[in-house]
Amino acid sequence: MRAARGAALLLVLWLVLLLSGLVAGYALSARIASLQGNGLARDVVAGEAARAGVEYAASRLLDPDPARRWAVDGRTYRWVFDGVPVDVAVRDEAAKLDLNGAPFGLLQAFFVALGEPDEAAARLAGAVVDWRDADSLVQPAGGAEDADYAAAGLQGGAKDAPFERVAELAEVLGMRPALFAAAAPHLTVYSGRAMPEAASADPLLRRAMGLPPAEAAADAAASPVAGSGTYSIESRARPADGRSARWSVVIRLGGDGLPGSTYTTLDARRGGSAP
Repeated sequence: MRAARGAALLLVLWLVLLLSGLVAGYALSARIASLQGNGLARDVVAGEAARAGVEYAASRLLDPDPARRWAVDGRTYRWVFDGVPVDVAVRDEAAKLDLNGAPFGLLQAFFVALGEPDEAAARLAGAVVDWRDADSLVQPAGGAEDADYAAAGLQGGAKDAPFERVAELAEVLGMRPALFAAAAPHLTVYSGRAMPEAASADPLLRRAMGLPPAEAAADAAASPVAGSGTYSIESRARPADGRSARWSVVIRLGGDGLPGSTYTTLDARRGGSAP
C-alpha cells in the first residue's frame, strides 16, 4: 500500500513538472511573440513616417508659393511626423548623369571622379555605351560587346538597348559592387539629357563636368528654380527607439490617371534598420 502511494506521488510530481515546463514554454513563446509584434509595429510606424515624408515633399514641390517650395538640389529638410523626425532630400533628375544620354567623355570623367584610373574609366565608359547602343562594335577606347562578356564567363552579353533602370549598370562588364554603390546616387535614366543641369548638380558631377564647386547658398531656405518636373526623393524616418526606415522614390509631377493623383511614381525602394 505504501509503495502504491509512493508511486502515485512520484507520478503527480512528474505531472507537475511537465505542466510547469509547458506553462514556462508557453510564457516564453508568448513573450517572444509579443516582442516580435512590438518590433513589427515599430517598423510599421517608422515606415509610414518615411512614406509620409515622400508625400509631404511632393506637396511642397507642388506648392504654388515659390517661398514655400522646396529646393531640388539635394539639401536636407527636417520634418516631424506624429513625433517622428523625418529627414527628406529632393534632387532634380535633370541634375543627374543620364546613362542613356551622357556621351563617352562625360562617362569617363565621371568614373575618374569616383576614383577609377583613366584607362579603367575609359573601359567602363565604353562598356556603358556598348551596353546601350544597338551595334556590336566595341568603342575605340575600349568597351564590351557579347564576345567580351562570354570571355569573362558572363551570359547574356551587352543589352544593345537603352538602360531602363539604373540598377542595370551593375550588369555592365567591369562594374564592381562597391563602384556601383558609389555611382548609383548620381545617375538617372529619366532625363534623356547629354549633360546634367549644372545649377542643381552635386559636387562630384560638377567636377566631372569640369565646373568649379558651386558656392554655398547664402540662405539655405532660398526658393529654388522650377526644376524639370521629375525628382528623386530620399525620406528617412528616425524614431526615438533607434530604428530607421527609408523610402527612395523617383516621381514625375502630374497625375497618373487616378482621381486626385498629383504625381506618377517611376521607381520606389524601401529600406530600414533595427536598433
